[in-house]
Amino acid sequence: MRLRPLAALFALLLVLVLPSAAAAESTENWFVPGTLPAPALDKKPPRYRITPRQAIRVAERAPEVRRERARYGDLRGYASIPLYRPGLRYEISYARKGSDDRVLEVHVSGVSGRVLELWSGPQVAWVLARGYEPSAGGKVLNSAYVWLPLCLLFLAPFFDPRRPLRLLHLDLLVMLGFGLSQYFVNRGELDLSVPLVYPFLAYLLVRLLLAGFRPRERRGRLVPVIPMRVLAIGLILLLAFRVTLNVTDSSVTDIGFASVIGADRILKGKELYTDNSTHGDTYGPINYVAYVPFEQLFPFTGSLDKVPAAQAAALTFDLLTVLGLFVLGARMRRGREGKAFGLALAFAWTAYPYSTYVLQGNTNDSLVALLVVCALLAFTSAPARGALLGLATAAKFAPLALAPLFAAGSGERRPVGVARFGGFLALVVAASVLAYLPDGGLREFYNATLGFQIGRDSPFSLWGLHPSLAPVQTVLTLAAAGLAAALFFVPRRRDLRQVAALAGAVTVALQLAATHWFYFYLVWIAPLALIAVLGAYRWPDPAEEHRAAEAPERELEPVPA
Repeated sequence: MRLRPLAALFALLLVLVLPSAAAAESTENWFVPGTLPAPALDKKPPRYRITPRQAIRVAERAPEVRRERARYGDLRGYASIPLYRPGLRYEISYARKGSDDRVLEVHVSGVSGRVLELWSGPQVAWVLARGYEPSAGGKVLNSAYVWLPLCLLFLAPFFDPRRPLRLLHLDLLVMLGFGLSQYFVNRGELDLSVPLVYPFLAYLLVRLLLAGFRPRERRGRLVPVIPMRVLAIGLILLLAFRVTLNVTDSSVTDIGFASVIGADRILKGKELYTDNSTHGDTYGPINYVAYVPFEQLFPFTGSLDKVPAAQAAALTFDLLTVLGLFVLGARMRRGREGKAFGLALAFAWTAYPYSTYVLQGNTNDSLVALLVVCALLAFTSAPARGALLGLATAAKFAPLALAPLFAAGSGERRPVGVARFGGFLALVVAASVLAYLPDGGLREFYNATLGFQIGRDSPFSLWGLHPSLAPVQTVLTLAAAGLAAALFFVPRRRDLRQVAALAGAVTVALQLAATHWFYFYLVWIAPLALIAVLGAYRWPDPAEEHRAAEAPERELEPVPA
């Protein structure tokens, strides 16, 4: 890569980062929509028919409240108004005296005075654990009549009826298999949903390690039946469907709110990282910088119903990822085969239900996918891939685990190249962090970001749901770190498909050991896994294709790197 595009990249970074960082003054606390304090106990909010005191009395009569009071002793209940649920309702939360840890939450209708919901255990603190479908993906996407056709579209172009047992079919089915876990989490059944995640992650880890260390080519067309022209038309229709669905039915999660509010704070010259209980500032500074252009176009008004900046950002990250995968595929193969491979990657990403799931939640996770794909596009230039991986790291931290793999490039490991890669990565991360360093320095920055993430609890992993498994988690964490470090040295030579596969393996290993996991993180894996498993198939010439049509699929010898 020439230095001129690289210089433009850094100029853009400086334009976005430095002017607003220099004006930082305020240490005002963050606000991410959750609840509002109820008015005076005997005062009815507008359109409510009962007071907060009356709602507390209703909650007190619930058998669960009486049982928990007998268990914990004196429980205090306080009323608030939840902003994350529709209708006129009160949220009555119960905590032990002298503690802020809630043990019960009761929702009481502000009109009829009936108990609407009652939650205990981890579902008190985690709204996503309650099975509120609109809180992650929207009602339409979670409906069987939309989800299942998307699964079929994801599989159909790559299904070969003449070879029903080809490995690619299993790979794609496993990528869809997380839907089994999601079915139960949508019902609030964590004891079933959480364990079901790990067999699929484990399969992907093994599959991607094999693709990285023992790359094999497989005979037969990647898209065996459907004409590529039809696939291109299908991609356009799918993109139009996803944009329409996002505009009409998507919901903005707390991730999207936090990202937009962070951009708003940057534009208003407020301090980005502060000591607060909301933890909206837990991401890296580049995440918030990436939302600045969208916040400028669609300023945040404080409204909870519409956050167009979050939607515009999510759509942009997604569409750029589609484009990046197409260009990457076209570069990995020559001529028409390259364009067909790029089209297959773009279609698979667009049809993959979990990329739509992230889009419907308007989260920032596609930004990670986009930046890692861009780093693969710039892989031939050590400074460029270092800078792009630095941007990904300064957005959500986890991509730093890919640094040893990316530092080694295609296996040359020349000291000058490694130094350039590491220098540009460190420069981007350091510049972005220092530009938004809070008054409390690195300690406050760490406490708000990595410190909070490392110390957080979560019911969405085995380790959070069953803390007694901590020793197993420690072993997996050490194994993930060892794998990431070892990939600087092995394999000795690697092509871009192997790099993608091994990057996917490291990402999966990190997610296996993570205390907090959710389906949004599948888009960190998806582009890398798609490159690895779809990239195994090469277009044969007509004579070979005719012979292969009558022969069962067989594996070839490993391809020399």
